[in-house]
Amino acid sequence: MNWWHIAFEIINYILLGYALMLISGNIFIGLYSIGEIKKYLRKNSYTNYRLLARSTQLPGISILAPAYNEGANIIENVRSLLSIHYNNLEVVIINDGSKDDSIEKLMEVYDLYKTDLFVNEQLDTKPIKGVYKSRNLIYSKLIVVDKENGGKADALNVGVNIAKHDYVVCIDVDCILEQDALLKLVKPFMESPDKRVIATGGVVRIANGCEISNGRLLKIHLPDQFLPRVQTLEYIRAFLLGRMAWSRLDGLLLISGAFGAFDKEIVIKCGGYNHNTVGEDMELIVRMRRHMEEASLPYKVAFIPDPLCWTEAPASFKILGRQRNRWTRGTIETLKFHKIMFFNPKYGLMGMLSYPYWFFFEFLAPLVEFFGFFILIGMTLLGYFTWTYVITLFVFMYSFGVLFSVFAILMEVITYNQYKSRKDILNLIATAFIEPVIFHPFVVWCVVQGNIDFLRKKNSWGEMTRAGFTKKKEAT
Repeated sequence: MNWWHIAFEIINYILLGYALMLISGNIFIGLYSIGEIKKYLRKNSYTNYRLLARSTQLPGISILAPAYNEGANIIENVRSLLSIHYNNLEVVIINDGSKDDSIEKLMEVYDLYKTDLFVNEQLDTKPIKGVYKSRNLIYSKLIVVDKENGGKADALNVGVNIAKHDYVVCIDVDCILEQDALLKLVKPFMESPDKRVIATGGVVRIANGCEISNGRLLKIHLPDQFLPRVQTLEYIRAFLLGRMAWSRLDGLLLISGAFGAFDKEIVIKCGGYNHNTVGEDMELIVRMRRHMEEASLPYKVAFIPDPLCWTEAPASFKILGRQRNRWTRGTIETLKFHKIMFFNPKYGLMGMLSYPYWFFFEFLAPLVEFFGFFILIGMTLLGYFTWTYVITLFVFMYSFGVLFSVFAILMEVITYNQYKSRKDILNLIATAFIEPVIFHPFVVWCVVQGNIDFLRKKNSWGEMTRAGFTKKKEAT
């Protein structure tokens, strides 16, 4: 019995030590992000984006937007992309074998015709059925590609092959961009003389409940539904705190697949997007960074805290579960593909800090939490712990989670303040109190299922049904 008691004590100390490291890491990330945000806001205050928008010296950008069964939003989203303030721009929509009426809508609304555009197939992809342009000169920036279904990675590789510019911006076609989004996203590529910027990303926000018309964001509202609202809080925490801190450390391993800019030459040298993972966005960034490290080339992955992109979040537990399951499998696959970097000093900070952090606190944390919960309850039922101890521990963890979320909300209010009404802010704070007992346990369970599906070698994306954006309210 003494051996059992010693074993349980060791497990207890391991769980407590892990929890303290996780909490300490979050506190560091939250505080460390402040300096980077202040630095960016101060520097950005001197930039005249109206003047920059008129410049003919801006580098060329090709927007790549894969579309699969996006008929609910496709026309409005393409309008949004075409209306962006940027001189040297092309918009490439890649219809990835959609089963709905996406391509028919595009053909009709934009008066498309089939062209003989040469495609430089530097990356292997599924066959292209046709490349289309508009007869209307107003839409001269638009290129529509119709191809056989091959998944998002394959569609993006087709876009890279077709793109004529040196920088590609990969975006989910259901996203709505701020008018100056590309100007802000391209600025890091022009500002780094000593290091080659290989990728940049910006903040992604939740568009559910916002008023949108003709592809433009008219008015920002906090979502009425619980799931989109709690994801709004989650995104504020992840982007405004987490990614800003990692950007300051120069150890960022992830730029959202919803919106990111890449150096096309490096993308091609690295072989493009990987077809063998459902987490192609993270895997590409890690592979690009690994390429630069192995070639001993000075480089940088930049991140800016401006809310540049608005996307529709899952509003049902079923669709959300599929998304988080896929994110989990993508993380595991990326960590597996690049396991050589684990605590490998050859890869510098990425190998010694970024990769280990993702392994221990992004991949393992939900598993430790899930199994730790049942171990703790089991040990209490066996009499090794008192219920007072367990309840105190849960209250402490709950309180820390709420305080960290409230801190993120405070940072949002004093920086970009997208949700200006007091009611929205109070609703966000109220959501912070509810999240740990409803949303967080569900996400943890999705991660556990994602690990099980990974072991079962499941590699499908799963259907991600879109409800469509809120239109502008009609005057009465």
